[in-house]
Amino acid sequence: MFSRVVLALAIVAAAAPAGSQTIGQAAPHNVVIFVADGLRSRGVNDATAPNLSALARQGISLVNSHSLFPTFTMANASAIATGHYLGDTGVFSNTLYVAHPVPNAAGSPTPFIENDGVLVIENDGVLGDLDAHFAGNFLNEETIVKLAREKGYSTAAIGKHGPTLLFDHAERSGTQTIIFDDITGTPQGIPLSPEIAERLKAVGLAMATPPRGANGFAGNATTPGTKSPNVVQQDYFAAVATRAVLPLFAARGKPFLLVFWSRDPDGTQHNQGDSFLTLKPGINGQAALAAIRNADDDLGRLRAALAELGLAETTDIVVTADHGFATISKESATSPAAQARHADAPAGHLPRGFLAFDLAKLLGMPIIDPDNNFAPIPDGAHSRNGNGLNGGDKDHPKLVVAANSGSDLIYIPDGDKALARQVVAALLTQDYVSGIFVDERIGRFPGTLSLADINLDGTARTPRPAIVVNFRSFDTVCGEPVRCPVVVADARLQQGQGTHGSFSRAETWNFMALAGPDFKSGFVDMAPVSNADVGRTVAAIMGLEFNDKGSLVGRVLREAMPGGVMPEVKSTTIVSEPADNGLRTVLDVQSVGSTRYFDAGGFFGRTLGLSQPSLAGVRQPNFPN
Repeated sequence: MFSRVVLALAIVAAAAPAGSQTIGQAAPHNVVIFVADGLRSRGVNDATAPNLSALARQGISLVNSHSLFPTFTMANASAIATGHYLGDTGVFSNTLYVAHPVPNAAGSPTPFIENDGVLVIENDGVLGDLDAHFAGNFLNEETIVKLAREKGYSTAAIGKHGPTLLFDHAERSGTQTIIFDDITGTPQGIPLSPEIAERLKAVGLAMATPPRGANGFAGNATTPGTKSPNVVQQDYFAAVATRAVLPLFAARGKPFLLVFWSRDPDGTQHNQGDSFLTLKPGINGQAALAAIRNADDDLGRLRAALAELGLAETTDIVVTADHGFATISKESATSPAAQARHADAPAGHLPRGFLAFDLAKLLGMPIIDPDNNFAPIPDGAHSRNGNGLNGGDKDHPKLVVAANSGSDLIYIPDGDKALARQVVAALLTQDYVSGIFVDERIGRFPGTLSLADINLDGTARTPRPAIVVNFRSFDTVCGEPVRCPVVVADARLQQGQGTHGSFSRAETWNFMALAGPDFKSGFVDMAPVSNADVGRTVAAIMGLEFNDKGSLVGRVLREAMPGGVMPEVKSTTIVSEPADNGLRTVLDVQSVGSTRYFDAGGFFGRTLGLSQPSLAGVRQPNFPN
């Protein structure tokens, strides 16, 4: 019988359970959720980010923080917005297979739902298409912004295209929640209400968001990317928030919830040209540092505006990052794709879409491109956006690969268990793979853990992947591994640029902090916290009540509130049965009650920050770093 081993159960922090605390029953305070996209926990200090550092020092420093795996933007946005893990929201990554053509993704069944205009038509229609197909709410859970506006609070979401709209994705009139993103002011964006348009006019702000300019240049295989942070666009968003939206909310005189999603440092770290085709300095170059400061400056502007408007004492600020970050590696000694020549990748480097290509090659299956009119992909080529429909036809593929970056999703639409076994066997031969998680409905295989082990098995409306593949991560030996992480990435970007998505601790360890009247001052919270806790905690502060469909939820961070005490924390390591080649998927978990926090997962020696399991008498394979 297939089984797994649970190791090293230990209480690492203990205290009496938190007592009951009335939250949200008195007049609720305002809340600002500030998301610094792609901000690593260890990237913040007084030199790099003085405003973020000061807020954490003055309020609550959440030092044991967690992004949800897969560590992607839309996945974690769904957790922040709903307080649910991905098995309930169905946002398993940025690119999904939804098993139907999506009109605003040019008819592709594999839409890129962050939808920043790089890979698909730039508009806010993809989320609308998904809502229309999945019973009006593809998340299957309510968001805190929707709940707040329905309770009569003022609401706004400002910033990066994709996650900004997700906070109130089904309200598309612009008259209830104020939405500003990359395409505000265009026919494809959410319209502005007359009220906010008048505010913009009064303070001399444009009605349309400026483009990213040089910051949007990613370079290519022969040309380095940008060295400029996303200043112009984010200056506009900050001006909208501080000169138009916050003054409007102050004038209304009722509680408000404002989400500000800073594209930096993520956008710059992805596209940076400081490390062209080399792993050093990677995401630690001058462009990335400037991007961290850019986000930090925006937080400073928001705090200054709150103070000027007399709102600082009645406003809680919740700061989080959707994920950490890593430098891209494109090297593999085993991949068939890396052995072929590609115009958009240096010789010997992995191209975008290598996993779909490799599985087609290793399993002897034809492959078609869902993002290029379902055209066949010839031998030696790869798909446009990295996705692939392998075997069958466009309406009934046998295997679907949704390419993301530091991890990919694999779907087996007809539930073919024999094919799943073949896929797992093929994945186990590739040096870029580090950890395999399989839907138990399609089988349990040595060397793998289940989707349920990582909270991806829930009540989601979108199709659940059959397999989630984590990619190898390591470091460049800079003295502290999480400061110089590297990950093999199924991305359009080049080696040396930046990405995320894997199960390394560098990518699950995001920056998080709290400050305001509902939180303690000068407190370091050692308990594990995650982006799913943000939604639950904000709801508690504002007196919002979820109508939960699923049960995979975060917790209210009561230990961070006046009178709250530290919870009991347990650490667990889960280890799969070994595959024939000795590989085991290992998972490091912390838990507070029934809430689980995932530190790292994968094959030992191939995932940065993963603990080494101690299995007496069981051979542990050695892997190169």
